[in-house]
Amino acid sequence: MPTGRPAPPTHRTLADAATAQLHEAILAGDLAAGSPLRLTDLAESLGMSMMPVREAIRRLESLGLVEVVPHKGAWVRELTLDDAHDTHEMRLLLEVTAIERAAPRFTDRDTEKARAALDRHMSASQLGDVAAARQAHTDYHFAIYAAAGSRWLLRALEPVWQNSERYRFAGTRSPEAAAERHREHQAILAACMARDAVAAADALRVHIHNSRSRVIQKMTRLDDKDA
Repeated sequence: MPTGRPAPPTHRTLADAATAQLHEAILAGDLAAGSPLRLTDLAESLGMSMMPVREAIRRLESLGLVEVVPHKGAWVRELTLDDAHDTHEMRLLLEVTAIERAAPRFTDRDTEKARAALDRHMSASQLGDVAAARQAHTDYHFAIYAAAGSRWLLRALEPVWQNSERYRFAGTRSPEAAAERHREHQAILAACMARDAVAAADALRVHIHNSRSRVIQKMTRLDDKDA
């Protein structure tokens, strides 16, 4: 779980490897919302037994990415407008609390970590490396939130963050939107560097509100097309 979110370590167990691969497939949309997660099929595709795959599904359930019903099976949770709103409301509640605590404590080392992650995010996005961009985006935000000094706050945020990352793929993906997001990230970091908790919280609220608007706008358009 993230505590400043360094790059993922080498997987220590088969369950770790299965979790990482299924996690990436869900966030990337390769395992689409509503997709059934059949143990035998997944074990075969991952080249391992069902035991580590079962453990991986349990872990992903704890993050809110997977739904498991006893005797019925497991599947990737659906993406819905109600859930998108709820997810972003919880982001506002938890992340604003984190940044209000983090900004007054922000150090030069925190700045270095956040800026390096933001640079990696920009580079990976320009190269079209979606997985690397997503990891760098997470590293950036959690480098800031870790400065709050509360591991329980980070643990509470983890499942909400993971679910919100799924919705990022439902949002607007254009050069203009990417430039807007980068400006928002820069504004958040600048406020933290100034140790201005009010400005940091305001910049983060703008960022999350805009993220939600982009997601809802695209999801609504897709619903209209399907109607």
